[in-house]
Amino acid sequence: MEPHVATFSNLDLLNDNIQLFIACVYKRPRRPTGAGEGDYYKAVCAAFEAHLPSYLNYMFPLAGRIIHNPTSGLPELHCRNQGAELVLAEAGAAELWAVDWSRPNESLKKIPLPFAQELPLSVQLVSFACGGFAVVWGVHHLVGDGSFGAMLVNTWSELVRTGAIGAARIPTHDRSLSFFRPRDPPSYGAAVDGMFRRWDSAGAGHVNALTAEESFTRRLYFVHERDIARLRRMASAAAGGRRATTRAEALSAYLWKLLAGVVASSARLLSEAAAGEKRCRMLWFVDGRPRLTSSPDQVRHALRNYAGNVTSYVLAEASAATVLSKSLAEVAAMARDAITAPNYDELYQDMVDWVELHKPASFVETPAVGLGSPTLAQTVWASYRIHTDFGFGHAALAVPLDAKEGGLCSGHLYVSSSSPGTGDRSWVVNACIWPRLAAALESDREKVFQPLAAEHLGLTCSGGADYLRQDAERPRL
Repeated sequence: MEPHVATFSNLDLLNDNIQLFIACVYKRPRRPTGAGEGDYYKAVCAAFEAHLPSYLNYMFPLAGRIIHNPTSGLPELHCRNQGAELVLAEAGAAELWAVDWSRPNESLKKIPLPFAQELPLSVQLVSFACGGFAVVWGVHHLVGDGSFGAMLVNTWSELVRTGAIGAARIPTHDRSLSFFRPRDPPSYGAAVDGMFRRWDSAGAGHVNALTAEESFTRRLYFVHERDIARLRRMASAAAGGRRATTRAEALSAYLWKLLAGVVASSARLLSEAAAGEKRCRMLWFVDGRPRLTSSPDQVRHALRNYAGNVTSYVLAEASAATVLSKSLAEVAAMARDAITAPNYDELYQDMVDWVELHKPASFVETPAVGLGSPTLAQTVWASYRIHTDFGFGHAALAVPLDAKEGGLCSGHLYVSSSSPGTGDRSWVVNACIWPRLAAALESDREKVFQPLAAEHLGLTCSGGADYLRQDAERPRL
C-alpha cells in the first residue's frame, strides 16, 4: 500500500473528538505443559508482537495519524505507515475475581489508558496477578463505529488462529463510495436538521460537566438468557399477526416501561395537569450496513465489511402515562415501529448532506444534550457475532466503552454478549443512567438486571470459596 492522505466521510465527522474502547477480559488460560505462572502474559505479548504488523496490512489506515488540515479545518487520515501503539501494562496485585464488576468506575473504566488524539489505534495489554489479562482495542471514533470495533476483534482472532483473514471478511476502507458523497446541491428535511447540533468545546448551550457527572451513575449488569427469553415471550403475546418480537425489542419495552415509571413518579411535585404531560424518550443507535436496501449491489457489498462509520439513530417519544398503560407487547411494538419506520437510504443521504453544510465543527446528538424529555439510548452491540479466541480461550467479557466529554445528559446502555463465542445468550449491560433509574432496575421484582459479579463471568479464585473468604481484603484494581 502506498502512503496517502485519506479524507474522512461526512458520517465519520459526526464522531470527532471521541475515543472508543473495546475491552476484552480473559481469565487465566489453562497452563501449558511445563509453562510457568508468568508465561501466560509473555505469550499474549508475543502473539501481538508477532502478528500485529501483518494485521495492520489489512488495517493500513490504523497505522497512520489523524491530522487537522489547517486550511479546511477538517481532520484527515495521513496513512504513511507511522505505526500503531502497543501498550504493555501490569495491574499490580489486582486479581480479576476480587474486582467489583458491578461498578465500571472501579473495574472496566480503570483498565484502558488514554491515548493521543492523533492515534487511530492503541492496543493495550494488561496482566493481572491471578494470571488473567485484558486486551483493550482503543480506536478514535473517526475511523469506525461499533460494527468496526467488532470487526477488529473478529479479524484479529481469525488472523492469529489461521494465519490469514478470509477473502469474504477482508475490511474495506474506501470512503470514496457514492454512498458517502453529498448531493449537488446538498439538501435535507426538517427531521434530520433536528438530529444533531454543534458541540461547543466551551460548553455553551450544554449542561455543565459537573452537573452531568453528579446526575448519573455507572453500572454493569448481567441479564440472564432465561430472563431475556421470558421477556420475549411476554412481549410477543397478542402480537396481532406481527412477526415475533426480537430479544432487543423485548428488552427495550421492559426498559421503556421502567423509565416511564421513574418519570411519572418525578411528577409528584408538579400540578396534576403538568404531571399528565410528563414524557420520556427511547433512542436506538442503528447500524446502516444491512439497512441500505436501494443502494447498488456493489455499494452494499462494500458496506458489508466497511471499516468506518455507518451509524444513525432513531428516536421515539411518548407520555409516561401512555407507556405505563400499555402491555409489554404493545410497548415492544412501539419500539419495533420506531426502528423499522425510517427510509434509511433517505435518512443517511440527508445526514451526509446536513454535515456537508455544517462542517467543519464537532457535533452531538441533540437528545444527548439533556434538554426536553429524559432520553435513554441503547447500543445493542450483542447484535454482532464476536469471536474473541486468538489462542487463549474466549474472553470472559467483551464490552465497548466510550470516553465522551462531560456535559451530555442522556442515559446510555451498551448491551453486549456475555462470554462471547461460547454459546451463552446472556447479556452484559454497561449502563450510564440516572440513579433513580438504577434503583428501579435493581429493586424491580422481576430481577432482570442483576449487578454483574465475578461469578457471572466465571472469574473465580484458584483456591475456592475458603480462599475467597480469607482474602476478601486483597488489593482491588
